[in-house]
Amino acid sequence: MANSTEDSLDQDLVGSDPLELFQRWFDKARNAAIPLAESMTLATVTKDCRPTARMVLLKQVDERGFVFYTNYNSSKARDLDSNPNAALVFHWTQLEYQVRVEGPVTRTSGEESDAYFQTRPRESQIGAIASPQSETIPSREWLERRVEEIEAEFGDGPIPRPKNWGGYLLRPERIEFWKGRTGRLHDRLLYERDADGTWVIKRLAP
Repeated sequence: MANSTEDSLDQDLVGSDPLELFQRWFDKARNAAIPLAESMTLATVTKDCRPTARMVLLKQVDERGFVFYTNYNSSKARDLDSNPNAALVFHWTQLEYQVRVEGPVTRTSGEESDAYFQTRPRESQIGAIASPQSETIPSREWLERRVEEIEAEFGDGPIPRPKNWGGYLLRPERIEFWKGRTGRLHDRLLYERDADGTWVIKRLAP
């Protein structure tokens, strides 16, 4: 584990923009060669108000917020259709860092989804078409036959993004940074947007 006294969260030094602080922490996690540093828990709520969570990959973070991609017919997408709010959790154990993010979610534009889809490995492009994500399928063999059919259909040609696959953007309204400290007296700083969109910083008890 990292020395828990390092990188303490000083409210006067962290800066006013939580997305800039997140980027610094994210870069540090990647530079530390943490496996899948971009992995995050995505929590949604079903239409009957049951919370559900799964691991997904962060594909972009910028001044707008956090972007991930999925099948628009998946269970997570159905959740977001009925309740377009979600939460993310990043946990980089080796650094004793945790980040919690909450906010509304919207789909990215078709153009943005198209551009990202073309950067994916060909196998992942085929998989996005082959898999009816979250649906019951008869067998693994059925899925493998679907892959073979799609490979035969497109040959060596380009594979277009399926219309039922694309991105989501979570625009944060709350971002909490947690840093492990000795005696379990951890640092917790919460950034919250006020009515005019300005970030307000609060220190929370561990």
